[in-house]
Amino acid sequence: MFIRSAAVQRLVSSSRRSILFSQRSSQRATSSISTSSYGGIVDRSANYINCNQSITVKYSHLNHYDTTQHSTINTQQQRTLSTSPPSAPPAQQVTSFPSLVIGPNHKLAPQGSFAEAQAAFLEPPKETVETLLDQLIDLKVGIVAHYYMDVELQGVLHAIKRRQMELLHQQKLQEEDGGVADSSSRRIPEYPLVSISDSLKMGDDAVQMCTKNNVNSIICLGVDFMSESVSAIMSKNGYANTPVYRATTNHIGCSLAESAEGDAYKAWLTKSANSGKKSLHVVYINTSLETKAVSSSIIPTITCTSSNVLSTILQASIQMGPSELQICYGPDTYMGDNLVSLLDAVLESKWSDERIKRDLHPMHDQTTIQALRDNINVYPSGNCVVHHMFGHSVVETVLNDYDDAYVTAHLEVPGEMFQIALRKSLDDEGVVGSTSNILNFIERKVEEAAKSNDSGDGKKKRLKFILGTEAGMVTSIVKSVQDILDSNACQNVEAEIVFPVSSEAVMGVDDEDNADDNSLGIVPGVAGGEGCSTAGGCATCPFMKMNDLDAVHDLIDMIASQSSDSNELQLAKHLPPNKLVGKSINGKDAIELGIEPIVYMREFMKDKRLSEGLVERVEQVKKMNA
Repeated sequence: MFIRSAAVQRLVSSSRRSILFSQRSSQRATSSISTSSYGGIVDRSANYINCNQSITVKYSHLNHYDTTQHSTINTQQQRTLSTSPPSAPPAQQVTSFPSLVIGPNHKLAPQGSFAEAQAAFLEPPKETVETLLDQLIDLKVGIVAHYYMDVELQGVLHAIKRRQMELLHQQKLQEEDGGVADSSSRRIPEYPLVSISDSLKMGDDAVQMCTKNNVNSIICLGVDFMSESVSAIMSKNGYANTPVYRATTNHIGCSLAESAEGDAYKAWLTKSANSGKKSLHVVYINTSLETKAVSSSIIPTITCTSSNVLSTILQASIQMGPSELQICYGPDTYMGDNLVSLLDAVLESKWSDERIKRDLHPMHDQTTIQALRDNINVYPSGNCVVHHMFGHSVVETVLNDYDDAYVTAHLEVPGEMFQIALRKSLDDEGVVGSTSNILNFIERKVEEAAKSNDSGDGKKKRLKFILGTEAGMVTSIVKSVQDILDSNACQNVEAEIVFPVSSEAVMGVDDEDNADDNSLGIVPGVAGGEGCSTAGGCATCPFMKMNDLDAVHDLIDMIASQSSDSNELQLAKHLPPNKLVGKSINGKDAIELGIEPIVYMREFMKDKRLSEGLVERVEQVKKMNA
């Protein structure tokens, strides 16, 4: 467990969030927060850089193995799964998982109480959507939210975005027909006022809302380091005076981010910097600005997402010498170990040099990949508990009972779950990577099935997907699948999203309002933390769920009345943490040091090469520590 006691105390003192709903009607949830000491985060799409061009690999490009190679890696991975000790907590037997079936004509069929809880709020009340959209337009407020929001809040946010685009379309049609808008009438902004994305894109979308919609403020729905990063990115783009508000005044922590904020991480970086080799710190973007600043002061640092981490280390290795460069990856231990496993798979299956150049990087071969693999230094003690809870019993159930399913796994999940998805990806029956990676894979498979079912033979086809990441993603998946089925006028395809959650991670509640035999009270994971259970299998992140619909309503009301002194003071408490304001590290501005690794990443994403400034810093630090 990597959360400091202060963070635990803050979370324990928060009220418990419950999801209560009736099978006869989807009512608004009464909500607070689960008493858990765990938290987590996520993120992103997998684009690998093929030097002069970007190619989408999704790790499923591993499906080019010949029969002998495929057999070799399958045998080895099966042996690993059967003989290695579980890398997440062992558990009681899990017999089946809840799931949500998405059918034609927006039909939803939840299977099991946890899935019913997820489905309950996918279609929010129209009056809620209209009211919030009106306020966003009138107050010039934008909302950037992470994929892992609570389903009630995500349902409303998706509906607001959809409704804004409908109104914008109507506005354009009126103008094309020669209609002249009344000068007093409200203009619908061109750019969406709501964005649901990964942590990196949240900052970009906030900047776009400022640039194109001239918003007066941004509401950031995520954990604290996300609001901090969004604010920093906006400041870097000239919008330092546009406030970024968090949904709550309470600290919203993250187990993964906080595992990099202690002395152990600094000591690991210092030791790495003094290794005698060129050293580059590749830090996961899901860390605080303080972590990035402190890291930059110790060792040259570049941020990464789960979508570009592989392309980053491949290019860095080639650009600075595979045998000479030590790549220090942190803090996510599972992601680092999974990257090593992926390189091991390439080496042990004896990919040809031509294959490596085609599918990984045009300047790599077997020798350089081996050198890269030997020179990766993974931080050993950093995990997101949401992904950590995909335990051994969950893995066994996936293997034994869901052989016909596509398996998706975020790069942050434990090795066993990762190995299943990796093995499936060899035949394009699974994917490992980022949040966007997973969403894109599901979209592609549903699109292919919808198009192939145009023959009119009447045969129904159900695609089954194991969702190997946080359950909050399901809202985006449902909307995407529905759009694909609608656009293809497909009536014969269904997509079943399976939540690998153990039965111990879901419990009922005693509530007088649920005394009716036809109603059901459900709290996903109160026993173990919002869907997390020591039995393995985790549904949701308790920190993310500190963002709820009531909090958003209250915050917007405060923004509307901020002219009063009391509301201004209260709004100030919703601003991101400002730990680095006015501080310096080794004579350098701390905020600039914190932003520097993000700038290096953006330069890499733009030029497909590490910047000369970063390369020079690596060389300088090696000489200083020689």
